[in-house]
Amino acid sequence: MEWKPDWGLRGRMFFTMFLLFALYIVFVGVMAVFFSNNIFPILVVMTLFLGAQFFFSDKLALYSMGAKEVSEEEYPQLHAMVSRLSQQADLPKPKIAVADSRMPNAFATGRSKKSSAVAVTTGIMNTLTEEELEGVIAHELAHIKNRDVAVMTIASFLSTIAFLIVRWGWFFGGGRGRNGNQAPVIVAILASLVVWIISFLLIRALSRYREFTADRGGAVITGKPSALASALLKISGRMDQVPKEDMREQAEMNAFFIIPIRSGFVGRLFSTHPTTEKRVEKLRELERELETQ
Repeated sequence: MEWKPDWGLRGRMFFTMFLLFALYIVFVGVMAVFFSNNIFPILVVMTLFLGAQFFFSDKLALYSMGAKEVSEEEYPQLHAMVSRLSQQADLPKPKIAVADSRMPNAFATGRSKKSSAVAVTTGIMNTLTEEELEGVIAHELAHIKNRDVAVMTIASFLSTIAFLIVRWGWFFGGGRGRNGNQAPVIVAILASLVVWIISFLLIRALSRYREFTADRGGAVITGKPSALASALLKISGRMDQVPKEDMREQAEMNAFFIIPIRSGFVGRLFSTHPTTEKRVEKLRELERELETQ
């Protein structure tokens, strides 16, 4: 199979980013109306925050997982696998990191193809066969090829800012706006709450769709959809055996993982990923498509 642009993904990304941009304009407009004397510092802080989030997202992601970049001498087989798959995906070889964790998982990070990194846990290397691990790494390379990490980082920026205002707005606003009036601070917090909820739902929808696309892209790279399907089922089955303290520590990385950490009904309802069953079904359909070619 040849790698083809997924116009469905691109269309949904564009539409979601358009809606998020519209939210951003409304959000800044509300801040300008109620905090006209202080809007410039707010914009400066938001711009600096976006820049830091965009340019340092790869390092922050690796640090959050406790993943360390490894050399070819340390993990020769892993490096050889990533090199081969990167050539097949027509990508520059990303940095490779390993996290010492029992949790069987992997993720990709980096704002561009040249600054990307693929991280795997020791748990996933001990759980999967070589063919299954290839499928997982190819899935992560598909994320890099689709620039998903950069897009999701930018898309989540407004949601993060809104959440911080909801959480800390009253404290930093002193409970009052201009002339001792509480109304501006209250309106700002309520507007931020609405923006956070809407952007949260939009980003979750976009994230779930990109996983289907990365699954297909990974299967195209390896030519073995069944290997990735097997890996997904095996990883999903092992998640129930992961200690709860490990899950709590790494839950914030859900959007980057190949299989998310689920935490009850709410976690499943607002998951960043489709269900494993749906992903496996799509991969089996792709397998049948390959067999007929």
